[in-house]
Amino acid sequence: MTIICQSCSTRLQIDDDKAPAGAFTVRCPKCGNTVNASVGNPALDQSALGVGGSPSTEHPRYVQPTAPVYQTSNVDSSSEQIPSEDALRALLSLLGKGGSNSLTNPSGRPAWRKRKALVCTAPQYRETIARSLSENDYQVYVAEDTRQAVETMRANQLELVLLEGQFDAAEQGAAFVVREINVLRPAQRRRLFFVLISPSLRTMDAHAAFLTNVNAVVNLQDLGDLPRILEIAIREYNEMYRELNHALNLSPI
Repeated sequence: MTIICQSCSTRLQIDDDKAPAGAFTVRCPKCGNTVNASVGNPALDQSALGVGGSPSTEHPRYVQPTAPVYQTSNVDSSSEQIPSEDALRALLSLLGKGGSNSLTNPSGRPAWRKRKALVCTAPQYRETIARSLSENDYQVYVAEDTRQAVETMRANQLELVLLEGQFDAAEQGAAFVVREINVLRPAQRRRLFFVLISPSLRTMDAHAAFLTNVNAVVNLQDLGDLPRILEIAIREYNEMYRELNHALNLSPI
């Protein structure tokens, strides 16, 4: 594994077989700074963070900068019309309070506003995840590479990002997605629910989520229950920020 010293940017090569399990620290031989590291979580591989721009975000061969919106095979996207939020606000104003209550879901979000979710996984998991979310009222973007993931995160006000460690492994895609999230301002970061999909960590393990700097962890074996898991995790997250969102006049994510 490769570790980058945050003080002097020296790249430290560590033999995976000799590295201790879990989190550990090493001392930079150049500046003496203590560097924190961990093994077994590809999403936190820091090797991509010290190399600047990703080739995936610069190469001209890519002609579609953002990830496409996922559509199930039995849905005609041309016939699906989603009213603008301004038009629906005007409609609610005309309907009065009774109409507002009827068009608000139990979480407090407007019923017409789907959560925008970005799926960043290895190809074999994309269809399963995208379909399950789309069938549960998410607007789903599926990134095929690092460029699409980064550009979609910058171009859309996403509320959910799901990352699996082998996403665009050739271009270190997971590390660049993590970096894009880590540079968000606190107010922006609070409005984004970040999920790590892992082959080894336990689903809804709060301690593992804290150590990996994500909001929730979902094991690959539990993808069949993903919508229900997210419903519980996001509800708890919204409850934690309920008073702050109320003070800032923000709806739940």
